[in-house]
Amino acid sequence: MAKILVIGATGYVGRHLIPKLTQRGHHVRALVRDKARAPIDVWGDDVELVEADVLKPETLPQALKDIEVVFYLVHSMSAGTDKFEKLDKKAAENTSRACKDAGVHRIIYLGGLGSREDEKQSTHLRSRHEVGNILRESGILVTEFRAAILIGTESFSFEMIHHLVNRLPVMVSPRWVQIKTQPIATGDALRYFVECLDKPESVGKIIDIGGPDVLSYYDMMMMVARVLRLRRFILRVPVLTPRLSSYWIRLVTPLSVQMARSIIGSLKSETVVEDDLAKQIFDFEPMAFEEAVRRALRGTQGAIVRTEAAGQFHPRGIQIDPSHLQIDQRNFEADVPAEKLYATVSRIGGDNGYFYADWLWRLRGWIDKMLGGIGMRKGRRHPTELEIGDPIDFWRVEDLEPGKKILLRAEMNLWGQGWMEYLVEPLSPGRSRLTQTMRYYPRGLWGFLYWKITYPMHMIIFKNMAKAIVAKAH
Repeated sequence: MAKILVIGATGYVGRHLIPKLTQRGHHVRALVRDKARAPIDVWGDDVELVEADVLKPETLPQALKDIEVVFYLVHSMSAGTDKFEKLDKKAAENTSRACKDAGVHRIIYLGGLGSREDEKQSTHLRSRHEVGNILRESGILVTEFRAAILIGTESFSFEMIHHLVNRLPVMVSPRWVQIKTQPIATGDALRYFVECLDKPESVGKIIDIGGPDVLSYYDMMMMVARVLRLRRFILRVPVLTPRLSSYWIRLVTPLSVQMARSIIGSLKSETVVEDDLAKQIFDFEPMAFEEAVRRALRGTQGAIVRTEAAGQFHPRGIQIDPSHLQIDQRNFEADVPAEKLYATVSRIGGDNGYFYADWLWRLRGWIDKMLGGIGMRKGRRHPTELEIGDPIDFWRVEDLEPGKKILLRAEMNLWGQGWMEYLVEPLSPGRSRLTQTMRYYPRGLWGFLYWKITYPMHMIIFKNMAKAIVAKAH
C-alpha cells in the first residue's frame, strides 16, 4: 500500500477523501496547519498528522519524508479574487520543489474543467490550470483530474444553489444561469481519486470527470427545486455583475462575499468534459445529477461521514442539511440532583404549562388553530409520565432517554420544522446541568423570514423558559 500525503486535508474534498484511503489500507499522512482543528473523530486514529503550511516552504520537507504519493487539493478561493491566484501559484511552486527534493513518485491533483484556449476564462479556472502546469514542471508524474461542480453536502457551489432555491421563490438571475456545466457527485469524484492509485494507465494523464448530465445552472436550480418539492421562478436579466450577484448571494446563503464572487466569476465559460479518457480507464458510470442531489440532501453521500460525536442532529423521519438549521441553545446549572431536574422538565405542557409566558404559548396555539392547525387541544396523556410518540399540546415526543433527554417535535403550523430538546446531566450528587436547544429548519423564503422576524421575541422566551425550569426544580 502507498504512503500518501494529503495536502488540503481539512478542505471539503480532503476531509472526505482520507477515510476512503484508510479504508483501502493506505498509510495516510494529513498536512494541517493546526492539529487541534483536524477532524480526528471522522478520520480515526490511523491517520498521521503533520503541521505544515504550503506557503512556508521550510515546513514541507518533514511533511514529505518517505512519502510516495501526494494528493494536492489546495484552493485559496476564500482569500478573495485579488489574492487567491497569487497564493495558489506560490503554494504550487513551493509544493512542486519540495516534492521533487523529497523524491515523491506521483502527484494527484484536482483541477477544473474548462477549455484552456478560452479567452473569456475566469481567474479561478485560469489559476486551476496554471497550478496543474506548475506541478508538472517538477518532472514528477502528475494525474490531474478536472471537475466542475461537486454535488454533495458542504460543497460550496452546491450549497449556493441549494440555499438560493430553498429560500427564494422568485430569483432574478444574470446571463450565467444559462452557462453549461457537467456536475459530478462528490462520492463519484472520490472514487476516481482512490481507484486511480491502482490504475497505472492514469499516471501522467489529464482526466476530465463529470456526471452524465450536461446542464445549465438554470436547469440545476429547477431540478433542485423539484427534488425539494418547491415551486420556483427564475427571471433572467441581461446585466447583473459578479460583484452585485455576490452581495445578494451573501444575504441568503452562508457563503462569504469573497467566496461567492470567486464562484460566480468562474461561471463565464462552459465547464464540460472534453474527452472520454475517464471511461476508457475506469469501470464505473457516475450517477445522474438528480440522484446526486437526492443523496446530498439526505446527507448520505458516500464521502460524507456524520457522527453524534461531531454534534450532528438526526431527527426521525426527515433528512436535513445542518447548514440550514437555526439554533438557540441555553445552558443552566442547578443545585438539585439530575433526577429532580429531569422530573421538572418532563412535566412540560398540558395543564402544567411551559414555565414562562404560558399565555404566549396558548396564544400561539389559538393562532395555530385559526390557521387550520391542531392548536393546544391535544394536551398530555399523563401529567408526569412520557413515552415516545406521546402528544404534548402541539408537540410530539420524538425521542426520549428517561432521566436524561427529551426531544419534542413541533406539529403546529410552521414554514418548516421545529424541535425542542432538553438534556439533563449530573455534575455531582446534588448538582446538575440543563441544556435547552431549540432548532428550526426553515422551508423556503417564508420559513427563513419567519425565524428572522420572530427570533428576537423567541430569544427572550427561550432564555427565561430555561431559567424558570431550573428555578421550578429548586
